[in-house]
Amino acid sequence: MRVMTRTPIAILTGLIGFFFYLAAVLAIGDHVQHLHWAIQAVYFVIAGSIWVMPIRWLMLWAAHRR
Repeated sequence: MRVMTRTPIAILTGLIGFFFYLAAVLAIGDHVQHLHWAIQAVYFVIAGSIWVMPIRWLMLWAAHRR
């Protein structure tokens, strides 16, 4: 039996995780939309940047060689 490598696991996990993250950001964004433009800007800068950290970790994990 062949064991799944880390790359397909990372891709699948990344896509599923990003889908749920995007859904949450958009749902919260509906509520932020009515606030002051400065608060909106801070929210969208943070929400647009924070997804990089788990994806970076996932990519490093997938590229790890034993």
